[in-house]
Amino acid sequence: MRLREKKKLDMRSKILIVWLCLIAALVLAIVIVGLPHGEKSETIKEVMLDSVLHETNRISLFGLQVNPALVSAYIVTGVLLLFALILRIFVIPRFKYVPGRFQTAVEAVTEFFTGLADKNSPHKPGFVGAYIFSVGIYIFFGTLFELFGIQAVTTHGTSISLPAPVADINGAIAVGFTSYIVILSAGFIVRGVKGGLGVLKDFSLPVSMSFRLFGALLSGLLVTELVYYYTALSFVHPVIVGVLFTLLHALIQTYVLTTLVSIFYGEATEPKLKKEKTKKIKKGENQ
Repeated sequence: MRLREKKKLDMRSKILIVWLCLIAALVLAIVIVGLPHGEKSETIKEVMLDSVLHETNRISLFGLQVNPALVSAYIVTGVLLLFALILRIFVIPRFKYVPGRFQTAVEAVTEFFTGLADKNSPHKPGFVGAYIFSVGIYIFFGTLFELFGIQAVTTHGTSISLPAPVADINGAIAVGFTSYIVILSAGFIVRGVKGGLGVLKDFSLPVSMSFRLFGALLSGLLVTELVYYYTALSFVHPVIVGVLFTLLHALIQTYVLTTLVSIFYGEATEPKLKKEKTKKIKKGENQ
């Protein structure tokens, strides 16, 4: 058994060494020979400005000129809904008592969001658990969407790659304000007018959540655009930088936004009885 394991490790190490040598030889050949720089149709200023505002490269959708991120949002939403429908009808009824790999992965993701809801909003965890699961999955896969490089034709006839839905300021604002409406509604429903007014005091909450999400994802997009624009090895470095930034932002922003929503939701639905009891206890101790 030990000899077999050693042989397997030796084979894997040899394969890894061969691949590393091939990559190193390819990079060295590129550096020595050099790559011809293609003509750039846009300046770096125009590229960065269009990445933020999307005023130049627009797409025609049913006769309307829209931002490419809107098309991305429709595609991501449709794919996620279709996958959820297939999962619910064909996969979940076949789940076993001893889970397989796919079932374990699904249960781990579900338990993560339900655990987050139970921890941060223990009084009413049911709805917020379902909401942060939905918005977390949307942000994660919506951020990863740009890695697929799906091409679209703009109204000017040029080809562009569809961006992440929440990399557009409108998509980030929509996620932020939707989360705020969920928290506000919970405050009114659970604690009445006082609870809703308490949430209304935090009027900066949707703005902060929107711009935090937009700024974090936009920073990765701009860094990738800079690497694409200036780096000579444009088919090596951008892949590494783009994948790393996208994966990190997908994980970090999903965790940050769902945690914030669950915390504020828990504060909005927290019953007032505990506060009154603590005040009475303090008064008794002082007497």
